[in-house]
Amino acid sequence: MSTPSTPLSVPAPTLPDTVGAEGLENKWGTAWETHSTYAFDRSATREQVYSIDTPPPTVSGSLHVGHVFSYTHTDVIARHRRMQGKSVFYPMGWDDNGLPTERRVQNYFGVRVDPTLPYVPDFVPPHIGGEGKSIKAKDQLPISRKNFVELCERLTVEDEAQFEALWRYLGLSVDWKQHYQTIGSRARKVAQAAFLRNLARGEAYQSEAPGLWDVTFQTAVAQAELESREYPGFYHRLAFHLSDPEAAATAAAAGAPIENGVDVCIETTRPELLAACVALVAHPDDPRYAPLFGTTVTSPVFGVEVPVLAHPQAEMDKGAGIAMCCTFGDTTDIDWWRDLDLPLRAILRKDGRIHTELPDWITCAEGVEAYKEIAGKTTFSAREAVVSRLKASGEMRGEPVKTVRQTNFFEKGDKPLEIVTSRQWYIRNGGKKWTRPNAGQDLREELIGRGNELSFHPDFMRVRYENWVTGLNNDWLISRQRFFGVPFPLWYRINEHGEVDYEQILTPSEDQLPIDPSTDVPEGFTADQRGVAGGFAAELDIMDTWATSSLSPQIACGWLEDDDLFARTYPMDLRPQGQDIIRTWLFSTVVRAHLEHNSLPWKHAGISGWILDPDRKKMSKSKGNVVTPMGLLEKYGSDAVRYWAASARLGLDATFDEAQMKIGRRLAIKVLNASKFALSMGGEDTPVDLNPQHVTEALDRSILAELRNVIRLSSEALEAYDHTKALETTESFFWTFCDDYLELVKERAYNHEGKWSAAQAQSARTALAIVINTVVRLLAPYLPFVTEEVWSWYREGSVHTTLWPHVDELDGIDGDREVLSAASAALIVLRRVKSEAKVSPRTPFLSTQIDVSAHALPLLESIVEDLSAATRMESRPVFRSLAGHDDLHVVVSAYELGEAPARHKG
Repeated sequence: MSTPSTPLSVPAPTLPDTVGAEGLENKWGTAWETHSTYAFDRSATREQVYSIDTPPPTVSGSLHVGHVFSYTHTDVIARHRRMQGKSVFYPMGWDDNGLPTERRVQNYFGVRVDPTLPYVPDFVPPHIGGEGKSIKAKDQLPISRKNFVELCERLTVEDEAQFEALWRYLGLSVDWKQHYQTIGSRARKVAQAAFLRNLARGEAYQSEAPGLWDVTFQTAVAQAELESREYPGFYHRLAFHLSDPEAAATAAAAGAPIENGVDVCIETTRPELLAACVALVAHPDDPRYAPLFGTTVTSPVFGVEVPVLAHPQAEMDKGAGIAMCCTFGDTTDIDWWRDLDLPLRAILRKDGRIHTELPDWITCAEGVEAYKEIAGKTTFSAREAVVSRLKASGEMRGEPVKTVRQTNFFEKGDKPLEIVTSRQWYIRNGGKKWTRPNAGQDLREELIGRGNELSFHPDFMRVRYENWVTGLNNDWLISRQRFFGVPFPLWYRINEHGEVDYEQILTPSEDQLPIDPSTDVPEGFTADQRGVAGGFAAELDIMDTWATSSLSPQIACGWLEDDDLFARTYPMDLRPQGQDIIRTWLFSTVVRAHLEHNSLPWKHAGISGWILDPDRKKMSKSKGNVVTPMGLLEKYGSDAVRYWAASARLGLDATFDEAQMKIGRRLAIKVLNASKFALSMGGEDTPVDLNPQHVTEALDRSILAELRNVIRLSSEALEAYDHTKALETTESFFWTFCDDYLELVKERAYNHEGKWSAAQAQSARTALAIVINTVVRLLAPYLPFVTEEVWSWYREGSVHTTLWPHVDELDGIDGDREVLSAASAALIVLRRVKSEAKVSPRTPFLSTQIDVSAHALPLLESIVEDLSAATRMESRPVFRSLAGHDDLHVVVSAYELGEAPARHKG
């Protein structure tokens, strides 16, 4: 918990001879760990806790500067809430399951999985340290699934250690005792238990249905993981033949586009799927094809009879306006197939090749020969073969025409997705109409309602959530045909004929979790009954990585394992994350919390923008345009890099900019130098005076009045999750303090010649100390290392566990903020005079006449001695009232400069 921070005085500071930012990361990182500075207080009540659902970064290589960007945003909020007196629950997770880890292991160790191979104890991989470019898939050594999973676990441990070291160097105020792995025992138990509860309530179900499939990774893909990309192809104009000549003549007479008396032409980019055609489809309002609805046509080459049907999803202005429906070429085919109750004629295997077995719907001799030619081929080779036959038969009209079409890809894949039919597991998410028992409304409407309850920062990100939910067309497919992930805790009975009965599901009890059905045995069976008639078979699929990550609040907060921790931290306060995974991580987490707890998982969602490269393109590993952060942290210092990150508002993209880091480094160094100067005013043995009642001079009271306003504005901004506005407010004030106020009062604070009274000098010294004492706290969430360094010079404990500044600290200060503004304006114009005259700043003014707005004239009169000392005036300036200016206006209308004193050498 935070400690009090506003004593009236503290012991004399111990100031270093020289100051610098180098080495502060290691110095204070070690101290924070030693003193458990950021440890979560388990005795705090839920009202005293601020809990953060920290994004678990994917452990599959290295972090990049985009991670530094978004995680700094979160850390600023965490540090601010801690200084508000909250016990901050700020854990770290590692997302170490799923495809990214598998791909890295394949590349790193030069291996791939062959589930048929036996486990090899003490296996030594053939390669260590590769990045995949020199290890082709055909050169990767096949190993057992268990050996492969062990290599995954081995590499993720190494990666996690490197990630943690970088996070510590960046200064994340994470409690490192609170951490988890998405493949760890705790996460597996939570994911498996949540799934079993979904299953028991009817929220999880399995279905044999067409779905998106990645032929490279050999796994099903969920709607949320799709990425639409442009993909080159060709339109092929193919002629289908009307089966009934009389119907053809009637349709032609009615205006249907019939060629050669019986031909109906369509355009397709997927001629290789011609053998899977089940219908021709046109829009019901298209007058060209209305005469054909209800008729049948035979497909070119394969000679299969199919109906001509109407569907409102057909596009009248695309291609020929009529399309072939195949099972399945794209998601529209699935919609037509379902809505029109068409037969299933799938010809594509999971490996992306054409089935070798001759389909029973192809019966004509030509069609049989054509199918034998494409059987077992890839879609590319099958396309070439079918097009060749179409050309030879004359059923392809004209030459193929180049086109670019939008095609679905798996976000981690390189080849277009195919659609294959397979048995998969789903969780209801509103994609299909379904009402929870006793809920009263459709699940989709409930989830839209949850989105309305959630506070989005910035609020305009809310529409992305709403658009995603309203646009869903299928439930959440959570099964994956991969190896490294959380296994489904299921077995199936095998009947007396040796067939697996997927309707007879066997499940463990929650107290047995986590389990691996491929090695564990269901209750009531023995190991020798695995895979035999009358026995059982394991579910070998694993859960999608989002099916585990969607439970990150439950995993982090100790659901099912630590009831006390769960009660103190859940529902959580903040989910920080990127804008691109609103549809995946944010939405899926809302779904799981709604189904399990009937609540939101957190109150606030802070959405970071993207980091853009100099060409304004999003940085990503896949594009190869990322920058790794450690070199930047070492070059500029962690505080400087954090400053760059915090200068970008939530929800807005930011360009990678080292110039901004240089500004951050300059600010960090200035904090050190200005603080040393301000704290040294009282001398080595004099306590630091922080009593605002000792601030008596107009200029000093003005800086504190301005400081009071800065505290208010910064606090309000951070409460609204606008960390950037808070930083801008504090930084602007600090530079005014350094550039203007320090220059104006330093002679009075020094008071070497006794020109000012003791009270006047003390007023300046106290104001300087109060400003530094406040500013280091205001900047602590952003620049944790230099502010901790300054704090250690004159205060006990850590600045990061002291209380955030409050306006009440400056009660009784009735200063006029306009005094500082007028003084700064006058100082600027007087400096400009010397600059334009090309003389030294040490050059004295022998005489000066200053014209100033009428309302500001008494303000300058009140600080004339400080202004004269700062600008080296040898005589009192003459002030004249400037008419016609309601705003602050200062002009040096007459002056005489003397000679700059010689500098002393040595």
